[in-house]
Amino acid sequence: MRHWGQEGIEEGMIRILRVVGILFFFVMVGFPFYWMVVSSLKSLQELLLHPENLGLEIGKLDFTAYGEVLFEHGFLQYISNSVYVAVLTVLLSLSLATLGGYAVTRLYFRGQAFMSLSILVIYMFPAIVLVIPLYVVFSWLGLRDSIHVLILVYLAQTLPVALYMLRSYFQNLPAEIEYAGLTDGCTRLGVIWRIVIPLSAPALASVALYTFMIAWNEFLFAFMFLDSPEKFTLSRGVVQLAGSVHLSKQLVMAASVLVTVPIVVLFLFFERHLVRGLTAGAMKG
Repeated sequence: MRHWGQEGIEEGMIRILRVVGILFFFVMVGFPFYWMVVSSLKSLQELLLHPENLGLEIGKLDFTAYGEVLFEHGFLQYISNSVYVAVLTVLLSLSLATLGGYAVTRLYFRGQAFMSLSILVIYMFPAIVLVIPLYVVFSWLGLRDSIHVLILVYLAQTLPVALYMLRSYFQNLPAEIEYAGLTDGCTRLGVIWRIVIPLSAPALASVALYTFMIAWNEFLFAFMFLDSPEKFTLSRGVVQLAGSVHLSKQLVMAASVLVTVPIVVLFLFFERHLVRGLTAGAMKG
């Protein structure tokens, strides 16, 4: 009885520590976001008079900062650029990763093992190491100030991980289903389109979310490559706005909310698919 009592106490302590840890990390992550939203919805006068007040009254919500950011500081154009860059990066990454992951998993060709092992080699190099050579090359070619060059760089960043994730998922799909499709007259592309892609929806959703997050939030390459304000992405626009000393920080908070909220919403919407896609490679059967 004493032994079982000690085990119960230990399990209770573990649960308590787990809850405390979750609450701690939730506060650490949630408080800056809450403060950012509250600051963006208060009037500038109230922020200056009562900066310590973290409460938010529904009747005193002020959306002036969002109107100024969107219509006076070009953020509608920045949002359009970011959506274009992120969506196109997702489509290209998914298409190439699906074909490449399937080829490495199911097809047999010379250099297959080397290709499988080297998929993540480029991802081992940090972005800060690559940005200077890419800046020099694109400047020499006259391609630096281009959104499409930015998409190409993001594709190079996200494609290795997308290939690795989809390859791990494809390895767990039963090959017999694909053979049945080939026997019924489907081509390889038909098998991929009609069988592999529908069965891989969780992995594809996780890859799409990962790629979108990278392309939406990335700042370093956007800062180095883009010079024209009409081509800025959201992250680049927020930094330029924050550098304007004559503007209030209320506008910066509103712009930061515009950057953060879409990612939070997408993550909550695709959370189940993301977990299933990331853990699928660990399941063997």
